[in-house]
Amino acid sequence: MSNPGRGVVFPDDADDFSPDQVEVKVRAPAKINLALCVGGLRDDGYHELATVFQAVSLYDDVAATMADEDVSCEVHGPEAHKIGPGKKNLACQAAQLMKHQYSVSHGVHLRIDKRIPVAGGMAGGSADAAGALLACARLWNLPVTMEELRALGSRLGADVPFALMGGCAMGLGKGERLTPVLSRGVYHWVLAFSHREVSTPESYARFDTMGAAKAGSVPEPPRDLMMALASGDVTRVGRSLVNDLEPIAYSLVPEVKIIVRAGQGAGCLGSIVSGSGPTVAFLVENESAATDLAVALSSQGVARQVQPVTGPVPGATVVHN
Repeated sequence: MSNPGRGVVFPDDADDFSPDQVEVKVRAPAKINLALCVGGLRDDGYHELATVFQAVSLYDDVAATMADEDVSCEVHGPEAHKIGPGKKNLACQAAQLMKHQYSVSHGVHLRIDKRIPVAGGMAGGSADAAGALLACARLWNLPVTMEELRALGSRLGADVPFALMGGCAMGLGKGERLTPVLSRGVYHWVLAFSHREVSTPESYARFDTMGAAKAGSVPEPPRDLMMALASGDVTRVGRSLVNDLEPIAYSLVPEVKIIVRAGQGAGCLGSIVSGSGPTVAFLVENESAATDLAVALSSQGVARQVQPVTGPVPGATVVHN
């Protein structure tokens, strides 16, 4: 449902909208790929994908403040120095796209409080872009629907539409063609962050060099995983996790395999490298098991940081201060 006179309509908070607000804050989640099946290289340089996303409770916050004309950005957090300056980062590009698309005369200043690891395979940059799109649309009171925001997001990156959607979804094409996936229950994960990073283009280039996918091949999401999610069978989900890029992550960052072995040895239902890596997600049965595994991984010192999270969670959401 949309109402052009009210701008973007959000079912949970539309009645609280004020056109006089000077700042809008959006919280955008990280993602885990429960499945990442990679097919052949397309004419546009992307690969055909069949992926299953789950949004998890690790967030970046994007605050948008009205400015005169220009778009600017500041980034805070332990990895802020790794983000491209000013208009080179994806959040700024998102704001510029909105400004151009809707001929907005005002500018915007973005402040990003970053918690999602940079180049960690969890779509942190895409989360920031999604947060910027939503925050600018709300700040500027634009007549745009969430479906239109996702279409704009796909022009910025394949993972941006899912960062807006959240929950659990299947992505086809380059990952931007989304279909919600029935997922029962709450899933408890322990994320282990590597000391190193993985470049997504480098990962796919290595994949192509290894000749791992046939030209023109179109993958399908694993049926067993889809059935396990629909039934809420967390043990079966753990057995059904799959990522065609996992061997690439092992070759680019050998410590990833050490992290995986440590987590499996400490007890988990399943493990997977998220996206192109190097973040490893361990699935466990409940909150208590997540705490135990996080302590075990921390004591072994194999990862830079460990973080228990849950999923699925909603996509980018306006936060009321």
